[in-house]
Amino acid sequence: MSDSEDRRLKDRYAASCLGVQVRERGWLKKAKPSFQATCLDLNRYGMALLCPRHLEPGTNLLMDFEGKYINESKVCARVVECRPFQTGYRVSVQFSYYLNKKGYSRAVDNALSRIEGFYNHLAS
Repeated sequence: MSDSEDRRLKDRYAASCLGVQVRERGWLKKAKPSFQATCLDLNRYGMALLCPRHLEPGTNLLMDFEGKYINESKVCARVVECRPFQTGYRVSVQFSYYLNKKGYSRAVDNALSRIEGFYNHLAS
């Protein structure tokens, strides 16, 4: 079992059909150009992405999700790990609402819970 699996609070669910647009947050919260990534798996606390480029651990991200019955924008996250994988990089992220109690958002928590529930139901 790897370190990333040991850190997980909940099971993750495959979600390869979930579209993810990723932007690195720059200085003064100004976003850098965005790029498309593929969601490998997710739960309400984090996700694994297949990205076309390397992202340094600790990098802050803004992510937009789009899929069947799903449209959520500007979800903040932080890169935990990045390693070569298939045709790009496997990037593990944790959602920021969970990491910082001051930044907690019930709306984001509810939205991510609905997304997790949708993919959990598909896995059943």
